[in-house]
Amino acid sequence: MTISLKVNGTTHEVEADPGTPLLWVIRDELKMTGTKFGCGVASCGACTVHLDGEPVRSCQTFVEDAEGAEITTIEAMAETEIGAAVQQAWMELDVVQCGYCQSGQVMSAVGLLSENPKPSAQDVDDYMYGNACRCATYQRIRAGILRAAEILEA
Repeated sequence: MTISLKVNGTTHEVEADPGTPLLWVIRDELKMTGTKFGCGVASCGACTVHLDGEPVRSCQTFVEDAEGAEITTIEAMAETEIGAAVQQAWMELDVVQCGYCQSGQVMSAVGLLSENPKPSAQDVDDYMYGNACRCATYQRIRAGILRAAEILEA
């Protein structure tokens, strides 16, 4: 079936079977490989994208459910004020280790700061709980989010 998706401000017509995870359409059809496959069951957060501004796990979001929504991937996140602040903080604090989970971490961090521009460390831990990092850089991720909040406040 043909589905119209608006990804990062551009409308794309894609052919996909009903029930196809949005992740695979983004990666395989649209060739935007910043969104990663991690677990396939929405437990790790590596596949996080924004659907109408809300973080969702694209491995468990069906492509037909995304039709008509504004989809934002990591490729466009730095174009937003919050995304740019998160990116700056990540670079300042050298948050990334292997980097595999980081697109999902950034997408979730932007979601948090969109909802709560001045989170506490506990707020960060609670919100980011579902994002797994195999390198265990959780303290650096937390520090990066708190630094991004400072950047946004300045």
